Amino acid sequence: MALKDSQQVLEAIKRSNRPLICIPSGSQADHYATAIGLSKVLKKLEKDPVIVAADGTTPKNLHFIDGHKNITSNLENLRRFVIELDASKVKVDELSYEIKDNKLEIHLAPKKGFWNDSDVKTRTSKYKYDLIICIGSPDFESCAELYNENPDFFYRTPVINIDHSPENEHYGEINVVDLTASACGEVCHDLIESIEEGLMDDEIATAFLTGMIAKTKSFKTKNVTPKTLHTASKLIAKGAKRDHIVENLYRTRSIQTLRLWGRALARLKADENKKMVWTMLSQQDFMNAGAHKEDLPDVIGELIASSPHAKIIVIMYEGSDKNVHAIVHTERPYDAIALCAPFKASGVREQVRLNFTKKNIVEVEKILIDHLKKELTK
Repeated sequence: MALKDSQQVLEAIKRSNRPLICIPSGSQADHYATAIGLSKVLKKLEKDPVIVAADGTTPKNLHFIDGHKNITSNLENLRRFVIELDASKVKVDELSYEIKDNKLEIHLAPKKGFWNDSDVKTRTSKYKYDLIICIGSPDFESCAELYNENPDFFYRTPVINIDHSPENEHYGEINVVDLTASACGEVCHDLIESIEEGLMDDEIATAFLTGMIAKTKSFKTKNVTPKTLHTASKLIAKGAKRDHIVENLYRTRSIQTLRLWGRALARLKADENKKMVWTMLSQQDFMNAGAHKEDLPDVIGELIASSPHAKIIVIMYEGSDKNVHAIVHTERPYDAIALCAPFKASGVREQVRLNFTKKNIVEVEKILIDHLKKELTK
């Protein structure tokens, strides 16, 4: 980590009062765990961070990390509309409001006298957050609805872009993109260590190591380097609970998840030539298993573990909104965003989410799987 990068990050944090940590769509355990660890660092620097995730709250397999409940899925009250009334001469006696035909009427009763139009001014407040820290997002579009609904906020607010992917577009005012790192957890460890080594404690170290272990499948992927292992050893020396992490990530599954996994396996299909596996889950499957869509990350994890030769894993499922959704997970050299581009995919290179309206799950299977096979043939 270059010294000037860490200095820029520290200065940006110092100038900020309320930073926002943003987790993109399609994120996995590395992004969530790293965001939690970074939020603890910011609190040590006397900031008031908020974590928002495009795909919703923390996956169940990360609920062992302290702070997992502090992740929200919505950007609410980004700005306020301010009505300013000059009450220096005419005092307010009573204030009330009502909504008529989708219009808000505010009623002010003076104690004495009256106001003129010139006594009233309106303005828009500053944004609620004054710094954005994106974790593992190659571009703004990967933040899905968080960005699509608030593009002006992303363009007008300073951005720190933290990632390790070569697909990253370096869109931030400060770009901390380390292509030699194996995970965002590793990037953040190096960043925080170069800012101030004393900021790291056992909870932060556990969060960053969780991200590294999850992303490298317990240090078994090809991008694990001696530096990665050295970083892991330093995190353990700082108090990271490796055995506790492995136990929760790989050895603990709820009964509901196991039932849902069983139903997913019963419908598992494969194309060995394309190194692709896929399955489907109905709403009835979720009901019978007593599971919810929040259990899907664990199901994907089990499918990855049980299909070591598969490079593309697809889960199609019926949502409670009566639409069909899909999660497409890819391993290198494949890019999930590029493969699923016609379907308005939201996510990152390794994993995207798709939505299909007015189609049943069998129709979606034919459309999506046929498209992927065609792309893979190219």
